[in-house]
Amino acid sequence: LSSCRNKLNASREVAPVTPPNCRLIKGIETGSEDIDILPNGLAFISSGLKYPGMKSFAPDKAGEIFLMDLNEDNPRAVELRISRGFDLASFNPHGISTYVDRDGAVYLFVVNHPHHKSTVELFEFVEEDNSLVHLKTIQHDLLTSVNDIVAVGPDSFYATNDHYFSDFILMFFEVFLGLTWSNVVYYSPKEVKEVASGFYSANGINISPNKKHIYVADIFDHSVHVMEKHANWNLTHVKTLQLDTLVDNLSIDPHTGDIWTGCHPNGMKLLYYDPENPPASEVLRIQNILSEEPVVTRVYADSGSVLQGSSVASIYERKLLIGTVFHRALYCEL
Repeated sequence: LSSCRNKLNASREVAPVTPPNCRLIKGIETGSEDIDILPNGLAFISSGLKYPGMKSFAPDKAGEIFLMDLNEDNPRAVELRISRGFDLASFNPHGISTYVDRDGAVYLFVVNHPHHKSTVELFEFVEEDNSLVHLKTIQHDLLTSVNDIVAVGPDSFYATNDHYFSDFILMFFEVFLGLTWSNVVYYSPKEVKEVASGFYSANGINISPNKKHIYVADIFDHSVHVMEKHANWNLTHVKTLQLDTLVDNLSIDPHTGDIWTGCHPNGMKLLYYDPENPPASEVLRIQNILSEEPVVTRVYADSGSVLQGSSVASIYERKLLIGTVFHRALYCEL
């Protein structure tokens, strides 16, 4: 049991770190689990995740994708319309990733859990009318319990499976027993294969600006793994950075290569939700992860009074968006 408590960081409390100019984003009340920002400053936000064992403030409401234009002086979140023919009622979005094609087409990959399954939905973003056109649903036997994805082509991606089992009771035992059966899968229409394994619970995944390295967060190992990407899409382990927090999604600053991550200081509070003692939020910035001495800075931390259960932090110029599993979202000017 103590190893389980350690994995959840059950006794950790967090001292607040508050950047000067932060405000909650209007209209986002039921989560902002993942955020991906295009090079032009358009930010996509996935909202409304319903995850086994996790709190939801609107269990009967379908998930949504919001858009924010971070070039505006006072950006606001706008819900994107999704094309007809897509089953909106069961839309349960989790990790997301964007891909800009050579011709400028913007694709949005969304991990979806309709009826407790795992699919990846591929959309094309149509900026003129703020809509997403659904292109296809991807399902595969190796995509069992998908948490996050990073697109590496218009229809190819790496995905993390956060559990080996998809049954909730078995998931719990997997965590309780400390099994390292979670993995990373490469998917393309031509080839699907496991490319990395041995994680307690592989969570956030992203790619370095030069496309040479893949970063994987292992939430129960409190760590970020650096993997080298090879021409055949296989990954080999380079190094592991240990942190004192449950690392969720990873975002990359395209200019500096810094990794920004939303973290859970105390996973116990996340799993056993108590409105009187809500889960805290923490944002870390990791600089020079490949060096001997990476620099880790706590950019934001809150006991849960403002923001509960931060899962992602994404940067565009001097603007920071912080998302949560099931709560609100924060916009900060650094």
